[in-house]
Amino acid sequence: MTSLPSNMAVNETDWLSAIDTLEAAAARGDGPSMLCAADRLAYGQLSHTLCTVNRFDAQAMRVVRVYSSNPAAYPAGGSKEKRGTGFGQHVLVERRIFVGEGAAAIREAFEDHEIISSLGVRSIINVPIVLCDQCLGTINFSMASERVSPTQVGAARLSALLAATAFNLLGLGPAVP
Repeated sequence: MTSLPSNMAVNETDWLSAIDTLEAAAARGDGPSMLCAADRLAYGQLSHTLCTVNRFDAQAMRVVRVYSSNPAAYPAGGSKEKRGTGFGQHVLVERRIFVGEGAAAIREAFEDHEIISSLGVRSIINVPIVLCDQCLGTINFSMASERVSPTQVGAARLSALLAATAFNLLGLGPAVP
């Protein structure tokens, strides 16, 4: 899976280049490159240290990672059980955005909070990827800053829309009659 170095700064030229990459990936049906470009576009607003994208298996109530900007810490293919968790109910079932600000919020929401903390993460935005009224997964941004602005949440939401298209290209889209 294509990944973007977490320390890659995105200036205006890079941002426009990321849009070009996104368009080209969409044109050729390249879902993995679309996820990478969505990560790169979001970086301009979020300055995140980690972006992951998870596919949601509703029957098993489990998420499986399909993209990571830091495959050493969070490789594609890793999974997490979300049955009976507040996060699972909030993000996956109710399809609401989760914003965790500060160590206490991260510790409460994530079993792997120690790994998250070791990466210098102090805030997280998790956005459900929804298409045709189905939650397909999540796009997740982890930041070093403790506070999250409304503009940052907006950038994460836009990335979820881009990820929905990538999911369709990856064959992870909804079952449509």
